[in-house]
Amino acid sequence: MNKNHPPGAQEPVRLRVAKRPYRGKATFLDRWIGSELAKRLAHTNIVLVLWDGAEFGRIGEQGPRVKVQDRAGLFRLILHPQTQLAELYTAGRVDIEGSLLDMLEQGARTIYRNLTPRPWLNRLSRLSWGTPSERRSRRNIHHHYDLGNDFYRLWLDNEGLQYTCAYYPHEEFTLEQAQLAKMDHVCRKLWLRPGESVVEAGCGWGGFAIFMAKRYGVNVRAFNISHEQVSYAREWAKREKVADLVEFVEDDYRNINNRYDAFVSIGMLEHVGPGNYEQLGSVIGKSLKSGGRGLIHSIGRDRPAPLNRWIRKRIFPGAYPPTLREMSDIFEPSGLSVLDVENLRLHYAQTLRDWLARYERHEDTVRDMFDEEFVRAWRFYLAGSAASFVAGSVQLFQVVFARSGWNKIPMSRAPVYAKDPIDQERLRIRSVK
Repeated sequence: MNKNHPPGAQEPVRLRVAKRPYRGKATFLDRWIGSELAKRLAHTNIVLVLWDGAEFGRIGEQGPRVKVQDRAGLFRLILHPQTQLAELYTAGRVDIEGSLLDMLEQGARTIYRNLTPRPWLNRLSRLSWGTPSERRSRRNIHHHYDLGNDFYRLWLDNEGLQYTCAYYPHEEFTLEQAQLAKMDHVCRKLWLRPGESVVEAGCGWGGFAIFMAKRYGVNVRAFNISHEQVSYAREWAKREKVADLVEFVEDDYRNINNRYDAFVSIGMLEHVGPGNYEQLGSVIGKSLKSGGRGLIHSIGRDRPAPLNRWIRKRIFPGAYPPTLREMSDIFEPSGLSVLDVENLRLHYAQTLRDWLARYERHEDTVRDMFDEEFVRAWRFYLAGSAASFVAGSVQLFQVVFARSGWNKIPMSRAPVYAKDPIDQERLRIRSVK
């Protein structure tokens, strides 16, 4: 590992895909496998290229070219394409000529078009990782979020290190403007008023909690089990002079106590596991005052399915994006009424494209921090995630809810969807120091 690896950060997973390059002429079997793979990509302009130059697919068209460097890699692709493409690309045994993002978007559409529901696999997946314990949750969070603040600062927004979907009400918005717009969008949906109390489950680096305190004058208690993120958030709150309004608690959401006017969770539900949804709803129900309301912002799906196995193994262990039906297990048993649902799928696709562009500009720095395999793995992860949102196989849900029977809610969405979500003063971009 490079000596510049951030102290205390999670060591990136080392791949154990042996590099056995075969440079000889492709055999009849190799070419047959290449043609079979090309048939699966018939609706794309992706060209498959073998190590000896043999090509399959729409040869001559201007499209991405997937170059397989050895025979063992080709066999892996035909057996487990969704997992092995990422593994082989990360190990340098598959290269992409042209746009990686374009290739993955076309591939994602093809996979989604041919996806066959497998209820038994979905049930098995829920049994396998659907109810993570506090200990397992801490291990999963440490693996992903404690890679080092310097790493995430390279490609997230400067304004608040927001590692969740941004909101682009105007196409020309920068990433910083879109993340500010997202935070304001959520606050409007929660109808926050000065002096109210808010509890946040999973606060990241603290940017949203600080935003709520500064812009809306509310008191925030934010829970997070990532030590690096909580330490950063506490120092940031002191610099912003809102430490008297914001308390960052290094603890699991299951241990939330006291009562609040609003509950909010942005990008945390993916780590909870469907087996814990009813418990989460109970925690929310106990923590809300009689006029309490809340919002959950989460990656989701149209139908139950496990997250891509490679992402679970290499990037996001324990993650599970729920359907809206599965999310109802949070609300129904605890007497909570769903008031509004918005799908920001295309906004997350744009967010990921912005992240990917910044990541690629800083690849040399990331390589110095980690190594070449890490650079390729995270490039593939960001591009693949963007492709999944574009293809429509993954969604981004914002669900607003309140106690059943609470009637002090706006009669229309006009207060949320104002002409300009945030004024020019709020669009002012400031660097995080």
